[in-house]
Amino acid sequence: MMARKRLNGEGSIYPYEHGFRGYVWVTTPSGRRQRKYVSAKSRPEVVDKLQAIRSAAARGPVNTKFPTLESYLDGWLTEVVRPSLAPSTASNYDLFCRRYIVQDLGKKRLDRLTVRDVQTWVNALRTRCQCCAQAKDAAREKPRCCELGKCCGQVAAEWTVHQAWMVLRGALTQAMRDELVSRNVAALVRVPVPRKKSRTVWSVDDARKFLESSRSAGDPLHAGYVLMLVLGLRRGELLGLAWEDVDLDGREARIEWQLQRVDGQLIRRRTKTSASDAALPLPDIALDALKSHQTLEKVSRLRAGEAWHKSGLVLTTRFGLPLDPRNFHRKFKERAEAAGVPVVSVHSTRRTCASLLVELGVHPRVAMTILRHSQIAVTMDIYSQVTSQSTRDALAQLGSRLAGGEQ
Repeated sequence: MMARKRLNGEGSIYPYEHGFRGYVWVTTPSGRRQRKYVSAKSRPEVVDKLQAIRSAAARGPVNTKFPTLESYLDGWLTEVVRPSLAPSTASNYDLFCRRYIVQDLGKKRLDRLTVRDVQTWVNALRTRCQCCAQAKDAAREKPRCCELGKCCGQVAAEWTVHQAWMVLRGALTQAMRDELVSRNVAALVRVPVPRKKSRTVWSVDDARKFLESSRSAGDPLHAGYVLMLVLGLRRGELLGLAWEDVDLDGREARIEWQLQRVDGQLIRRRTKTSASDAALPLPDIALDALKSHQTLEKVSRLRAGEAWHKSGLVLTTRFGLPLDPRNFHRKFKERAEAAGVPVVSVHSTRRTCASLLVELGVHPRVAMTILRHSQIAVTMDIYSQVTSQSTRDALAQLGSRLAGGEQ
């Protein structure tokens, strides 16, 4: 009986080093007809692989070449992430790729990355000392822990692990759109969202003590502290606020710009959403603080002389340069310590502002406008986390009502 002649495009199987190899003709995403090769230890395994490729080819284009995950992430960051996301967000994506993803999974070929690979990687992030893995101690001028054989056990926080997994999942989602893989193996790994840590929020008395301390000390950043607590400005919004955005006669300020440090440079850019662009009325305390700051700036300009830089920003260094966000954060903490109030992060002042609005009985829709949230759900999340004192007062009132009803 004569051997059946292979049909056009059917492919071929032949002996190969340590087993067998075969190929089948497919159409690539670019529209070209190319051979797709596979190999295995036995002929039946090759037959199964070729059949799987034929099935995939029947559904659509099939890739014949696959990059490593590291190579794909480089292209993804350049072509997708940086053009479409804010500079600070893109910088964070790049950081997570370099520090947490590439060192473990970067050499894996994209189409050979498995669910097990991702699960093993996630488990390792939870237990491995990142000081050792990223050679942090070795980069110091004077090593003090891991490089000296005294591992500090600096494991990644749960939020860090979750964020690294989210970045990988996003990259593989794009790989699916690019028709490089048929499924997102990272999405098949379950990584629960970490529980949010309870944050310390200043009371009305804490906020008052803080502002009184900065005013009495003649702190050059006093006006900024007032705007943060009264208007709930974000740090970047506060540092990006220019005098041209402030109308002292009209008693309002437009919040349209933010200052951020990205890749070692200070960048002033538009706020991330249109909801953030808002004209906010200036209460007396904010108006008085800005007028005083304007006078203080004139004095600083005279002292600096030719060294003064016309940045036009409200909060600057003594030479008129943009104020670095990290320096502002440091000054804020120093002022909190001097005022004798709990040392919280700068961003927590927004939650303090929201808590004060809760205690004043301000409607959530009004608070949403003041805080410039893009979604009411964000405002309601803060409103649901009122201060413990408010909770105690509410329960006391409820108890009184119930007790009165029983009588």
